[in-house]
Amino acid sequence: MSAPYLGLFVALPILATGLTAVIPGRSFHRVIVLLVPFLSGLGGAWLLAQHLTGTPALVAQIGGFLPGIAIPFVSDTLSAVMLTVTGLTTVIVLWFAIRTKEDTLGFFTPLVLMLVAGVNGALLTGDVFNLFVFIEVMLLPSYALLAMTGTWRRLGVGRLFLVVNLVTSSVLLIGIALLYAATGAVNMASLTAVATESPVAALGVGTVLFALVVKAGAVPVHGWMPRAYPGTSAMVMALFAGLHSKVALYAIYRIYSMAFEGSSAWMPVLLAIVLASIMLGSWASFGGNTIRRVLAFQMVAGVGYILLGVALGTPASLAAGLFYMVHHILTVGALVLASGAVEKTYGTAHLVRLSNLLRREKALAWIFGLALISLVGFPPSSGFWGKIALVMAAADVTPLAAGVVITVIIVASVISLLALQHLWHEVFWGPKMELYRPADPLLHEGDPKRPVTLPAWVRIPIGDLLPAGAMLMLSLVLFILAGPAFEIAGDAVALLVDPAPYIEAVLP
Repeated sequence: MSAPYLGLFVALPILATGLTAVIPGRSFHRVIVLLVPFLSGLGGAWLLAQHLTGTPALVAQIGGFLPGIAIPFVSDTLSAVMLTVTGLTTVIVLWFAIRTKEDTLGFFTPLVLMLVAGVNGALLTGDVFNLFVFIEVMLLPSYALLAMTGTWRRLGVGRLFLVVNLVTSSVLLIGIALLYAATGAVNMASLTAVATESPVAALGVGTVLFALVVKAGAVPVHGWMPRAYPGTSAMVMALFAGLHSKVALYAIYRIYSMAFEGSSAWMPVLLAIVLASIMLGSWASFGGNTIRRVLAFQMVAGVGYILLGVALGTPASLAAGLFYMVHHILTVGALVLASGAVEKTYGTAHLVRLSNLLRREKALAWIFGLALISLVGFPPSSGFWGKIALVMAAADVTPLAAGVVITVIIVASVISLLALQHLWHEVFWGPKMELYRPADPLLHEGDPKRPVTLPAWVRIPIGDLLPAGAMLMLSLVLFILAGPAFEIAGDAVALLVDPAPYIEAVLP
């Protein structure tokens, strides 16, 4: 079904970027930077409603060219879910940016709007070359956001983010070139099962997937994430965690399922990557010396859980992986934003410099406690349903693989529990906190050489915790509405398992 309005998901943020250049004023910029991602999320929810009521795919052939030649924008249940979640996540993170006044930094609004345009384009594009283009549109403003919100120390680790993404983008482009050389097409609808028919095409698809795996932060190419993400401000880390890695994971779901069409030839390799990511990310969390560094290692483990859906390759596992992805966006987002509130008030998130916050910060303790429970996978949390669904999906594959996967999930969950319990002990228990480091409200990083006595009146403003609380509430809603959520996830992966309706819509 034709849907020319899909182009608005990219055009609107770009037009809004232009408006911010000619219309000054902080109030206008704040309205526009919140309104555009909100409309993107609302539009995604509207598309989702259409798909759930009988329209499998909506297509816009940009420029009006013939299918196969035009740039296709394609919306199905999967892309609509991602548009909705990323739009809502962006609004909440930007709410926190307004609280911390990071939105007052020069060019913040146009940079974020261009980032939104890139994310929306990557989620809607129907060909792999324009996937590369929109990923670059997403990354370019990200480099500037890193530079704007960082200290000199943060800029040092930001270089790692820059180098990794530049190299992997080059690898991604090489993979697309190989794919085009083998098939003469880059349209995803034309690439169904190509990896099982041509060695060169398989090499091209493998190269593309390798680049996306690096961008997602999976083992063994994960080292950049625990260094780069905690080196940004909490707001930027929350934005990147909810958008960057999840766009890469979405693309892996889409491309692998289309190109290999159910083939299990790569299952052992993928399972090795997945299980190593889960175990190493969980274990390495013990080595984090700040709250956000611990969370960054937990993100590596989360990437493993999400990719487990692709590795197992069944409809149930794909649906479980998608559910876990949404849970991970919300839960990690809540924890990162809560950590940012701690940094803003106390000037540090180092575990050894924080202590006994349970007595001082009741609201923070509730948010952190419930979010950590969700991250481990205990009820009542969305993480509980996500891990249960992955275990049940693993039980449907071969007995050996099922045994290994289920064992790793259980062991890694116990390790994560111990690592996050250590974080809780250091931050919320222990002796009374005597010193703190008043932070620069824009850099969220106090002077570690000049701590001062912590007054009794210093508390995190409740307004700084509301964005994290909103993320946590959405995670709890996902737990309560797990039944309908899994039905939507099942519908979302249906076109990955049987892409015929997708192909028919794109190439009639």
